Amino acid sequence: MAAIYNLFIINKSGGLIFYKDYGSAGRMDTNDSLRLASLWHSMHAISQQLSPTTGCFGIELLQADNFDLHCFQSLTGTKFFVVCEPGAQHMEGLLKVIYELYTDFVLKNPFYEMEMPIRCELFDIHLSQAIQKDRLVLLGR
Repeated sequence: MAAIYNLFIINKSGGLIFYKDYGSAGRMDTNDSLRLASLWHSMHAISQQLSPTTGCFGIELLQADNFDLHCFQSLTGTKFFVVCEPGAQHMEGLLKVIYELYTDFVLKNPFYEMEMPIRCELFDIHLSQAIQKDRLVLLGR
């Protein structure tokens, strides 16, 4: 069973720019993935404003009975989040690796337009390798 069900990347405006399924348990159609990305962007923004502590960066982890949702927000406002098995370890590190891949293979791509859906073959290849490496680490736990 895969530790990661889905990966989402949301631009600073709340638009879904990348979505990938990794497990059969979390399969969604296109409309559901767009809805979830929009809902998460809104909840993240509201949590920043309603937080009683100053300097809050929003929700980083949402735990449910059947899944965990881990989120990483870059300084530019782009959000990376994974839906994974409950109790999955090292997701924060994986999200930072995904962010590095995003900066290396998407943002440095001269044909990529900011805030648009990601269509970059090198990003897809390296992302698959990073996810596979993370799965192998989890199997060795």
